[in-house]
Amino acid sequence: MNFTPTELGASIIFAIAVLHTFCTGYFESLAKKSVRHAGLWHLLGEVEIVFGFWAAILVIFISIYDDLNTAKTFLNHRNFTEPLFVFAIMIVAGTKPILYFATKILHVLANVLQGIFRIRSAPALYFLTLAITPLLGSVITEPAAMTLAAFLLRDLVYRHQCTKALLFGTLGVLFVNISIGGTLTNFAAPPVLMVASTWEWSSAFMFANFGIESCIAIFINAATATLLFHRQLIESDNNKKEAKVPLAVILMHLLFLCGVVVFAHDPIIFMWILLFFIGYTTAYPKHQTPLILKEALLVGFFLGGLVVLGALQGWWLQPVLEMMSPTAVFYGSLVLTAFTDNAALTYLGSLVTGTSPEFKLALVGGAVAGGGLTVIANAPNPAGIAILRNHFPNGAVSAVFLLLGAIPPTIVAILAYRLI
Repeated sequence: MNFTPTELGASIIFAIAVLHTFCTGYFESLAKKSVRHAGLWHLLGEVEIVFGFWAAILVIFISIYDDLNTAKTFLNHRNFTEPLFVFAIMIVAGTKPILYFATKILHVLANVLQGIFRIRSAPALYFLTLAITPLLGSVITEPAAMTLAAFLLRDLVYRHQCTKALLFGTLGVLFVNISIGGTLTNFAAPPVLMVASTWEWSSAFMFANFGIESCIAIFINAATATLLFHRQLIESDNNKKEAKVPLAVILMHLLFLCGVVVFAHDPIIFMWILLFFIGYTTAYPKHQTPLILKEALLVGFFLGGLVVLGALQGWWLQPVLEMMSPTAVFYGSLVLTAFTDNAALTYLGSLVTGTSPEFKLALVGGAVAGGGLTVIANAPNPAGIAILRNHFPNGAVSAVFLLLGAIPPTIVAILAYRLI
């Protein structure tokens, strides 16, 4: 493997950043013990801060080892469209009218399930949130689906007293289902988007090769989680009157949401739409709730840091992929995606020349199947963490327990992709 000292230093910093994601709970505990430096420990305990923080360290390292102009050139050549898009889509998708609209649809479907299977409302809504919302990711993109699902699960599950099994089991299923739920089209899942143009994969091709398998895995994961946790799910207060949102307001929000999705690859346009949307919600605040600007900024910061750190990992990732058979690529990419964003992984794989169709399918299949194993495995995961984190012990999501919660649904995804 040929590498420069800068690339080696970048990989060491990247490894430290990955290790840091497993230690956020430790820093939160330090914040309680050390009042004097509690602010610093809280900062280091924010999982969304990790990669942005270490990306800054990398830029400082390049500035010192090479020079400031080299560091500036390196940053100016990075593509930050994905972090900006996730920032924009989180804000629009996390608004009251959109959530109200999604909740009403799920309630209608839940009533149908209750009539057929005679089950309680809470388990029916839980199943539908984990089964239907991820599939919407193939239309409205995975980050938008993650935002919707996280808010729905926050109200349905996380605001109540939960066992650790329910906390992390639900999160693991959510992350895995979102990761594979965007594979029915060629534009909604970041790891698919990275290769679709290069390999000429259409939405019809994606559905033919991943659609049925993904749907089966998603429904099995959602049904299994519902069967395991249905006794712990608490019914919502039906007597509590919810303020209705006018249809015109809902349609306006859906129009903004569609605008951001349609122009997902044009940051100048979708950021303009976002600013217009912020102005609209400010002018008509009656049916709005505070926009999730802080959460979206933190997630954008996280993904921006991942873009910077991941850019210099190709020196070891690409040779590893080149020497693998299609079967080894599937399992290798599944493991590697736990330590680097799956979109970066598939992008590097697309640079490998002379690969077979089996190699390409295995690379993407493994990358999306492993997208729920860690916070950094799939770009929408930090969005879910930002929304749900405060409902976990010490306000931190344990990387170890997340891994344990994601392994069972990941195995289901593996079996679906390899056996069906």
